[in-house]
Amino acid sequence: MDLITLVDPGPLDAPILVCAFDAWVDAGAASITAAEKLISGAPVVASVDGDRIFDYRSRRPTLEIVDGRPSELTWPELAVRRLRAGGRDVLVLSGAEPDYRWRQLADDAVELARTLGVVEWISIGAIPAAVPHTRPVPVLGTAAWPGLLRGDVAAGPEGTLKVPAACLSVLDMAVARAGIAAIGYYAQVPHYISGAYPAASVALLRAVGWHVGAELPLGDLVAEAEQLRVRLDAATAVDDTTRAYVERLEAMVDESRLPSGTDLIADIERFLRDRGSEEADRG
Repeated sequence: MDLITLVDPGPLDAPILVCAFDAWVDAGAASITAAEKLISGAPVVASVDGDRIFDYRSRRPTLEIVDGRPSELTWPELAVRRLRAGGRDVLVLSGAEPDYRWRQLADDAVELARTLGVVEWISIGAIPAAVPHTRPVPVLGTAAWPGLLRGDVAAGPEGTLKVPAACLSVLDMAVARAGIAAIGYYAQVPHYISGAYPAASVALLRAVGWHVGAELPLGDLVAEAEQLRVRLDAATAVDDTTRAYVERLEAMVDESRLPSGTDLIADIERFLRDRGSEEADRG
């Protein structure tokens, strides 16, 4: 492996590898937050050469200055950590999404998976969607072949979509072509939410837990999700436009139906346009 340095992890028991990158396909920081909960205190078993995959002008290291003296630099990183859950080994590849060498990293990821005997590759992410914060977080699934998804997650959406790809997807497809079971779980985050959305992180951890066969640690995410829900409910209650829009989304969820692509885009554009006009009037 040219980009990945492997530390001997010792014997592994049919490991599952979970992959999560920040930035693209991570609405509400849902997947990277979920990954951070998984890897807390877990040892590193492999690391990626940051100097060859990151543009430090777009991902600048953090400089800590103490009493006027430069003290420490924290560099963006991408690494694999190992933990045990449900009586088996779980590997987590997480960190900053690479700027460079996606295809080369995908080749190395395949070799890493083969070397470590990975039996399932689970990509997790989050996408903005026309869903209400007042209902459980929907999770869409992708799978290299039928029968891989578990729980109540279905593959979707139906039809053909063309979207800007993430590095996550490049690795996922490379692993699938190598014959390794590749699954993706993508939480849908209300598009009117800005900032972190812990409810989506909870949904992703529970989806991964179905594969591991154990309840994964959620830490304080549930409490954070409840607190955010209270704040969103309060904000919605005092704004007629927002309340009407959320109620429409609730009705579609309760009727188990989704809007057409054209209607969905029109609704989102109308919502954002109305919000922009109101903010301009207040200004």
